[in-house]
Amino acid sequence: MLVKDGKVIFEKHKEGTARFPVPDFPVEYGIPEELRRRVPLNLPEVPENEVVRHYVRLSQRNWGVDIGFYPLGSCTMKYNPKFNEDVSRLPGFTHLHPHAPIHLVQGALRLMYELQEYLKKLTGMDGITLQPVAGASGELTGIFMIKAYLKHRGEGHRDEVLIPDSAHGTNPATASMAGFRAIEVKSNDKGTLDVEDLKSKLSDRTVGLMITNPNTLGLFERDIREITDLVHRAGGQVYMDGANFNAIMGWVSLSDLGIDVVHLNLHKTFSTPHGGGGPGAGAVLVKEHLKPFLPVPTVEYDGERGVYYLDWNRPLSIGKVHAFYGHFLVMVRAYAYILSMGGEGLRQAAADAVLNANYLRHLIEGEYRISYPTRNMHEFVATAMPIKRETGVRTYDIAKRLLDYGFHAPTVYFPLIVPEALMIEPTETETKETLEAFAETLIKIKKEAYENPEVVKTAPHTTPVRRLDEVKAAKQLKVKWEGS
Repeated sequence: MLVKDGKVIFEKHKEGTARFPVPDFPVEYGIPEELRRRVPLNLPEVPENEVVRHYVRLSQRNWGVDIGFYPLGSCTMKYNPKFNEDVSRLPGFTHLHPHAPIHLVQGALRLMYELQEYLKKLTGMDGITLQPVAGASGELTGIFMIKAYLKHRGEGHRDEVLIPDSAHGTNPATASMAGFRAIEVKSNDKGTLDVEDLKSKLSDRTVGLMITNPNTLGLFERDIREITDLVHRAGGQVYMDGANFNAIMGWVSLSDLGIDVVHLNLHKTFSTPHGGGGPGAGAVLVKEHLKPFLPVPTVEYDGERGVYYLDWNRPLSIGKVHAFYGHFLVMVRAYAYILSMGGEGLRQAAADAVLNANYLRHLIEGEYRISYPTRNMHEFVATAMPIKRETGVRTYDIAKRLLDYGFHAPTVYFPLIVPEALMIEPTETETKETLEAFAETLIKIKKEAYENPEVVKTAPHTTPVRRLDEVKAAKQLKVKWEGS
């Protein structure tokens, strides 16, 4: 599609190849004069079979988890049961109107309420909102609640949020957007938070700590209870980034760890396809003392009347954080996933995610250096620094070469504290055979790096497009159709 002289021109359009049926009733029937179209619709004329081929061809040039392995660390592209997709498309859910009166949406409210109760039970927390529409949205919601809580108790002077150096980039961004200063806390030689460095940075200006557990190196913060006690003694709150909750669901009570507020990525852990930027849902759960500050409205149940309702009467609430009530169909998928898995099924999914990650690490650790060679959780981080130093082949090159062998690349160059990082998360849904094939391919690419480095440095060789200027591609999206 092009725009020329203010007019849209369709590249695949050919006049006379497709016609819309002529209505058998008067065009002016029932349409007021002021609403009638005066300029014909500028629609392309393309035969149906060419339209189908166009979109199928485009789909074949894209990668997806339905095609193959997608080992993105932290972002977690896992296969999701198609049953949950079917449930989310039921007309009773898709045809709901956001302005429908409460008595007509009792089923939807019940689903949200019961989902909330399941998530509270899974985490050990006391209050919840499903309103945020992404992990970053959940983070900001959580920090705003902490900010409101501190102001309410007369400690609005606090302005420093402590954040580990291995954190997701959204954590310092969230702190900054909430009006706070982000203070970095170093990791120790084991890849976990350095408790002594934390102690040196706690003060009467501390808002709290934003910590990911398991962290972005795939390691469980074994000092977490000491860490949360230290923050609480300093008068701060502990926010947990729950992006990696899929490694511990059903095994750990976050409340027992001393967490005050946590967000969960429903789109990651609980079965919504996670790609292309959405849709998402970042449910936020809090301890009892933060419940008054939850966004309005909250979903409640009146046991006496047997009615589900939205509660707007919350004077200390931080207000709304999204139009209406977030991405409802993501909630439907999460609800279906939890019901179909059951408590033991969720525990098993977490255990399998950990097992797969440790098995894959074991397969490659003799060929690739593992940054912190200890038992990991759902993901691990390898480094290609020795390969780069000896052959000139970078992590970036290895990632591109993987495409030639039919594998999507893992997350690269993150976390930032690991040079030439390969952050790999196999998830619980991949088979032993897939993990072995991926490991064999990584080892083959390493061998190529030493024997024929140019073939790796110039990869990919088999994809529809080669290496892009990724900075330019992000800033100047090219949406024009080119080619047949």
